[in-house]
Amino acid sequence: MFEDVSMKGKKVLITAGAGGLGLEMARVFVSAGSDVFICDVNEELLAHARKELPHVHTCVADVSDEKNVAALFDAVQTSLGGLDVLVNNAGIAGPTGYVETLSLSDWERTLAVNITGQFLCARLAVPMLRKSDAGVMINLSSAAGHLGFAGRSAYSASKWAVVGFTKTLAIELGKDGIRVNAILPGAVEGPRIRAVIAAKAKTLGRPEQEVADQYEQQASLGRMVTARDIANMVLFTASGAAASVSGQALVVDGHTQSLV
Repeated sequence: MFEDVSMKGKKVLITAGAGGLGLEMARVFVSAGSDVFICDVNEELLAHARKELPHVHTCVADVSDEKNVAALFDAVQTSLGGLDVLVNNAGIAGPTGYVETLSLSDWERTLAVNITGQFLCARLAVPMLRKSDAGVMINLSSAAGHLGFAGRSAYSASKWAVVGFTKTLAIELGKDGIRVNAILPGAVEGPRIRAVIAAKAKTLGRPEQEVADQYEQQASLGRMVTARDIANMVLFTASGAAASVSGQALVVDGHTQSLV
């Protein structure tokens, strides 16, 4: 039974929470009764999120910027009075192209957001999570965090790093009762994956629809996953129903064995 899935009153921070996966996560946590804080780099998206979810707390923040992250956690403490769940969701797609074509600036920006941003948030979240009676950290990785991904080396490297970071923190923080897990989404239907598909098609010199079809067929289920699929797994992992789940790389990808 899942009577412990209720997250009523839990204090939750979701980075990059104003659109896409982050906004869907905010929706499910709000529905479960949580007190939710979201940050994002996009003020316009935050304004739309506030209209849809008027009780959600918001803040503009770039997680790759140390000063922005410090201000974010000050705002979380003021607004929520503590923290039970950190969802390190912020991430960027990074460049598409074979390694010899990539610029150092694109490589460094990808790692700055996708893994350094998680470090900066985790470092400030841990003292707050220690004060929770059931602290949880959930780090968003990707199917590209356990599979190779030709043409996407910066992204894949950053997402493999998330898994190593997660497993290490689970060991460090287990004594404090803090659970740390990574979620590895497959291709998630939406504007972001469509942009990646377009860039990949251009790199390969192939029709965009052909590449899109391959993305859908790479999973055994023959389709992309949805934002709600990922949000539901995040909610479960944060809840008491997953009280003994820690240090795991939880793949939600319709069973994908290789990435195109």
